Amino acid sequence: MTRLASLSRSVVLPVAFAALAILSGSSYASDWPGWRGPARDGHAPPGSRVPDSLPLQPRRVWAQKVGEGLAAPVVAGDRVYYLDAQDGREVVHAVDRKTGTEAWRESFDGTFKNGQTAPGPRCTPLVDGDRIYVQSCNGELQCRSTRDGALRWRVNYTKDYQAGVPAEQGVAKGAQRHGFTAAPWVDGERLIALVGDTHGAGIVCFHKETGAVLWKSQNDRAANAAPITVQFPGIAETQVVAFTVEGLIGLNLQDGALRWRVPITTTYGRHVMTPVVVGNIAMAASKEEALMGIEINRKPDGIECTAETRWQAREHLVNFSSPVATGGHLYGLGPEKNLFCVEVSSGKTRWSRGGFATKPAENAHLALLVLGPNLLALTETGTLILVAADPTAYRELGNVQVCGANWCNPAYADGHLFLRDARELMCIDLLAQP
Repeated sequence: MTRLASLSRSVVLPVAFAALAILSGSSYASDWPGWRGPARDGHAPPGSRVPDSLPLQPRRVWAQKVGEGLAAPVVAGDRVYYLDAQDGREVVHAVDRKTGTEAWRESFDGTFKNGQTAPGPRCTPLVDGDRIYVQSCNGELQCRSTRDGALRWRVNYTKDYQAGVPAEQGVAKGAQRHGFTAAPWVDGERLIALVGDTHGAGIVCFHKETGAVLWKSQNDRAANAAPITVQFPGIAETQVVAFTVEGLIGLNLQDGALRWRVPITTTYGRHVMTPVVVGNIAMAASKEEALMGIEINRKPDGIECTAETRWQAREHLVNFSSPVATGGHLYGLGPEKNLFCVEVSSGKTRWSRGGFATKPAENAHLALLVLGPNLLALTETGTLILVAADPTAYRELGNVQVCGANWCNPAYADGHLFLRDARELMCIDLLAQP
């Protein structure tokens, strides 16, 4: 993966996506290689074919039975990769993108169980070039070959770094309560992982090809939010932005030096929202903490940064559905089972629409993607809803049932949606005409 990952949405160029496809060895310009897509922001790459409406009866290209799991599928080259549980083990599968035919599968760790769901993988894999990275709920990180699944290198957070073993009991927080679900991220030669060790290895940067440790930083415990990399306007260096049990932090990508910190503490460290950055505003929220916009600026010394809370939207407690931003506005699922639109610069709510979830707020989920000028939402009951990304009013453009109950983000590539529910992994053509 290229330095694309380190750029904010405002400066991503189409040529960067072309470079991504070339460097990854993919013949597809519209891969979805990891959590929330090629730039970890939920956006389909510029130039992707996207629907302006939804078919009344979407065509299923293929479908196949899968085991338990909540990890999202990913798409790279001519393959789709997904995780599930098989015989008490977390397993990674590679299947053909066009047919769903399995190419290989490899078991990589035992399963983890808590009170919310059946035991199964929860961390979305990441494909970079000829490597796929898989992380188990129990803290096993492995790099494997995309060709045949062969192991390249591995590390275990609890055994190698003394991170807390996940267990839903007592005052355990974040990953120590719900498992290591924060998907690692690649930027250049660096693989960033939330190890969550209190001995200076809260965030660890590995060399993506060898597994060698390039740096370790902070004593933060791992939460469940995936880290991102970004270059803020006016700040030359690329930064890692991570939402840990202790708060939202920014680190220098090159050496892990802390640049800024905003303390955020909650009862069980249930910090799941992937941080979203627009310009110099970093946004985060949790089940107990209001959605906040934090302005990041460089200090006069040119090294350290200031991190000032510019606004808080207390009506939006984002639980475990990560919002998306486009056109200077943030769209996400609120505690009233509502889809909301918030202005990034001010935190003002532009509109809110109910009916986007059926479960209590504690367990409600909505997957959101940005497809060109529109938003694609997959509800927890398996309904796809296409909504205009229009801050002036809610405008629905389509609504269709596509799968069963799920808590899983889909992958979008070349007009096709790859998604799973409790029973099946499927490929759906959103551009096919009846």
